[in-house]
Amino acid sequence: MNNNFTKNLVILIKISAIIFIFFILITSAISCMSLKNLNSYITYTIKERLTSIKDASLNDFEKGEEIMLPNPKLESKVSLEEALNNRRSVRSFSSKELSTEEISQLLWAAQGITKENTGFRTAPSAGALYPLELFIVKSDGAFHYIPDEHKLIKLTPEDLRSNLAQGASFQDFIADASISIVITAIYERTTAKYGDRGIRYVHMEAGHCCQNILLQAQALGLGAVPIGAFDDSCIQKLLNLPEDYVPLYIVPVGYKAE
Repeated sequence: MNNNFTKNLVILIKISAIIFIFFILITSAISCMSLKNLNSYITYTIKERLTSIKDASLNDFEKGEEIMLPNPKLESKVSLEEALNNRRSVRSFSSKELSTEEISQLLWAAQGITKENTGFRTAPSAGALYPLELFIVKSDGAFHYIPDEHKLIKLTPEDLRSNLAQGASFQDFIADASISIVITAIYERTTAKYGDRGIRYVHMEAGHCCQNILLQAQALGLGAVPIGAFDDSCIQKLLNLPEDYVPLYIVPVGYKAE
């Protein structure tokens, strides 16, 4: 009798243990699914927020004349190694204007689309969030570069190069360069996902973008120099930029003076 009771008790304990373990597994699976759904919701919300930020920012620059740029060239007679070896900062420029093809190539190197179905660009970006916005200042006006369609939107027909030089501690060679590429950043596109760490990621990305410009300029036989000494608010006012467009670089590019 005692033996039967003991056996039945052991069986009951085993069954209870199996049921308990099964219950734990089911509960864990439900929790994981909930966390996964929560994570998916958060990711979706962030992406929606970033899209709205980007769309709102672009709307401010969609009113001007659109200028479609020619397709960039994907081959060159200058190797990457040559461009790296010969790159130097150039601050003396001739009066020769850059062609539309050269401007197209420089902007593509900076932020051009390299994979249509993903929107990946020439410069890496944390989370592929692309916080950078590029502007160019040249003799016939100031323009906003739109990577998605590889085009320019004209902001003003005025030649702002001298004003840009004044805003950059009166570095007069900026006014002499055929064009200056102004690299700005909208930090919220990246910090919305990565928090304060995203600030570092934005700065890293600006460096990637600038180096691409410098190497492409060298490959085209042009001179260029990265400039960091300027008054942020002065540049923002000059280009009529919203407050969240923060200037990080001015990159004058042109033919080298003889």
